[in-house]
Amino acid sequence: MNFKKIIYTLAISGMIFNCSSNSNDDLTPDPDPDPNAKITYEANVKSIISGNCVQCHGNPTANGAPFSLTTFTLVKNRIDAIIPRINSSSSPMPPTGQMSSSNRNIIQQWKDDGLLEN
Repeated sequence: MNFKKIIYTLAISGMIFNCSSNSNDDLTPDPDPDPNAKITYEANVKSIISGNCVQCHGNPTANGAPFSLTTFTLVKNRIDAIIPRINSSSSPMPPTGQMSSSNRNIIQQWKDDGLLEN
């Protein structure tokens, strides 16, 4: 019986230690974009949209997404709807939670820079 308790205690201890992390990566904020650098769709925004939006806003759309965001023109034409949603704390896009502030700042700077493609 004591042998079972020891095994059980070791197993629980192993699970607890495996679920912890010594990494500070999650605590380090993403750097904001350089305010002097021009942000373009191809160099900066496309990868953010692909990584956060295209799962639903693809072609074809999925999960009830009302429109596609698969090209420069589609994203550019929807930017005034995209920015409030990615910044929303009550109804964010993506629905899994707000993307990093760095990514949101890049998208905002892209708009401020004139929605450049290249």
